[in-house]
Amino acid sequence: MMPEPHAPARPVALVTGVGRTAGIGAAVAERLAASGWDIAHTHWTPYDTRMPWGVEADAVDAIGAAIRAHGTRQLAVPADLADPATPARLFDRVTAELGPVTALVMSHAESVDSGLLDTTPDSFDRHFAVNTRASWLLIREFGLRYTGPFGSGRIIALTSDHTVGNLPYGASKGALDRITLAAAHELAHLGITANAVDPGPTDTGWMTDAVRTDVLARTPLARLGTPHDAARLIDFLCSPAGQWINGQLLQSSGGFK
Repeated sequence: MMPEPHAPARPVALVTGVGRTAGIGAAVAERLAASGWDIAHTHWTPYDTRMPWGVEADAVDAIGAAIRAHGTRQLAVPADLADPATPARLFDRVTAELGPVTALVMSHAESVDSGLLDTTPDSFDRHFAVNTRASWLLIREFGLRYTGPFGSGRIIALTSDHTVGNLPYGASKGALDRITLAAAHELAHLGITANAVDPGPTDTGWMTDAVRTDVLARTPLARLGTPHDAARLIDFLCSPAGQWINGQLLQSSGGFK
C-alpha cells in the first residue's frame, strides 16, 4: 500500500496586534487561516489594561481556537513592541516554531486620543515607538530573513488618516505609511509587495453612540465598517491574485468622508 502524500506546507503569516476577539487583527488572522495560512499572532495585555475597553478575559485562547478550527498551526506570542529588541526576538521564535514568515500584517497600535495642546512628550514618544519604530523594525527583520519564492512575500500595514484630536496616533501612522511604501521598492529584489490599508472607522467596540451616529451619516452605504471588511481586503492582498497591487495606500472605508 502506497503511503499517502504529505500535504504541502502552509505559508506562515505573522499578524501583530491580535489581543481582542472584536479587533481587526483577530478577523485578519482567522481569515488568513481559512485561506490556508499558518498563523503567528502577537498580543500585549498591558496596553489593553490602559485602554477604556480593558482586558478581555480568555481572548487569546478564543482567537487561537478559532484559528486552529481551520486546520492551521497557530502560535500566540506576547510582544511589547515599545521595546526595540522585540521584533528580532519575535521573528526568532516564529521562525523556530512555525518556519519562515511569508506575510507580515501589522495591526498593532498605540492609540490614545490627544491633540496639539495636550499631548505629552511621553505619549508622543510611545506612539512613535510602537506605531512607527516597531513597524520599521518588523519590516526590516522580515526583509533580512525572507526566503520565500520571488513574488510571494507580503507586507501590509493597517493605517489611519485621523489627525485632529488624535495627533500622536495620526502622525505616527503617517510615518508608517511612508515606511511601508518605501518597502515596496527597497525590497523589490526579494519580490515582496508592500501596501498600507486604511479601513476607516471600524466597529470594534470603541465607538460612543454619538460617534456611531456621525459615522453612519458620513458613510454612503449607511452602515459601520467591520473588522471583516478589512480582513477580506487583506486576505486578497496576501493571495496570488493580489500580487499586482503594490506600493499603495488603499482606502477601504465604504466611502466615509
